[in-house]
Amino acid sequence: MTTTYAALLRGINVSGSRKVPMPELRDVLGGLGHTGIATYLQSGNAVFRSDQGDEDSLAAHLSEALRERFGFSVDCLVRDGRYLAAVAEACPFPAAELAGKQLHITCFDRPVDAGRFADLEAETFLPEEFRLGDRCLYLYAPDGVGRSRLAVELGRPRRTKGLIGTSRNWNTVVQLVEMTRG
Repeated sequence: MTTTYAALLRGINVSGSRKVPMPELRDVLGGLGHTGIATYLQSGNAVFRSDQGDEDSLAAHLSEALRERFGFSVDCLVRDGRYLAAVAEACPFPAAELAGKQLHITCFDRPVDAGRFADLEAETFLPEEFRLGDRCLYLYAPDGVGRSRLAVELGRPRRTKGLIGTSRNWNTVVQLVEMTRG
């Protein structure tokens, strides 16, 4: 059965380093035998159809193909369209009432234990808030993630050690949900 997926690449095309041009990302995905390929923005978002495996194996194959093509490692997460739609639907914040820059989702390669954040004094970061979801973390940052002290704290190595994670703003999440439906 063919499934539509979104690939989320971590840490590419940032400040002119680790360049992965989107046409070349589409070529790599096509070379892996995927179809219906489209990219969104320059930050490493792609949608494709495949019948070749599960999310983890697709991510591993894409990561390896990108390393071979560009000469550096790229962490990749692959999520099917139904998962992305469920994550958007489960958002614990009033997404329809917020600007896209105020709400972010960090997707992780596996479920995240709440114990990683047990010592975090959430009230010291208000009005910023976060909630854990299914292999993701929702962040509400009313002044945007660039000014978010909570985002810095959530991203500290002691909290993310051993995880692969990559963040997207709500506008990108909504667009990827739409693209995986098409």
